[in-house]
Amino acid sequence: MRVEPSALIGGLWERALDVVFPRRCVGCAATGAFLCAICLATLPRAAPPRCPTCWVPSQEPEAPCHRCRDRAFHLEATRCPFVFEGATREAVNALKYRGLSALAESMALPMAECLRQWVPPAGVIVPVPLAGQRRRLRGYNQSELLGRELSRLSGLPLASGALVRRRSTMPQARSTGEAARRQNVAAAFALGPAAVEGAVLLVDDVLTSGATLDACARVLLDGGAGPVFALTFARED
Repeated sequence: MRVEPSALIGGLWERALDVVFPRRCVGCAATGAFLCAICLATLPRAAPPRCPTCWVPSQEPEAPCHRCRDRAFHLEATRCPFVFEGATREAVNALKYRGLSALAESMALPMAECLRQWVPPAGVIVPVPLAGQRRRLRGYNQSELLGRELSRLSGLPLASGALVRRRSTMPQARSTGEAARRQNVAAAFALGPAAVEGAVLLVDDVLTSGATLDACARVLLDGGAGPVFALTFARED
């Protein structure tokens, strides 16, 4: 079997980096992987019963929760494999704020498994866009990295340019209450150059109030796509 020179060089480079900067688990600091198998298996699961629309814990798993019934929600349904606490929080923070972009590969694996069990009728993956200045400072969009890995694992095409962020917003974690978070992202998104049609799977790292995902879903629906589903790595209960 012939090995492409670029793949060989890439593999040698990765092994060299592992020697100089050994991979350490963000959960337990064990060497070998950025998210070890033990920590991955013990991450807090966002298990049902949950609202099928926003995936908040609910005693009516087959019907939308009272919050979803009382608001105009543009998302068709949402899923997340984990609750945003403990090692799950550490993984997200390492991906977003510590420059550990390689962690996206490990984080996408349980998301892909969740997608296989869920099977929403989506034909394309659209990552939640990041503002230009924040992307330049971070060096990448963590949602796009997760979307790229999900695309590789699921076979669904990735449409990175389907949405753009028109303005930078305050991080949602700093906004208190759902109303403030919805106001924070109001009119923050617009359609991008990569037009999409049919059902869409939005991808992000964390779901809190759902305001960001819902704002993206509204833009996609107004542009003629839909229904819109959403998948994130974790949910803040």
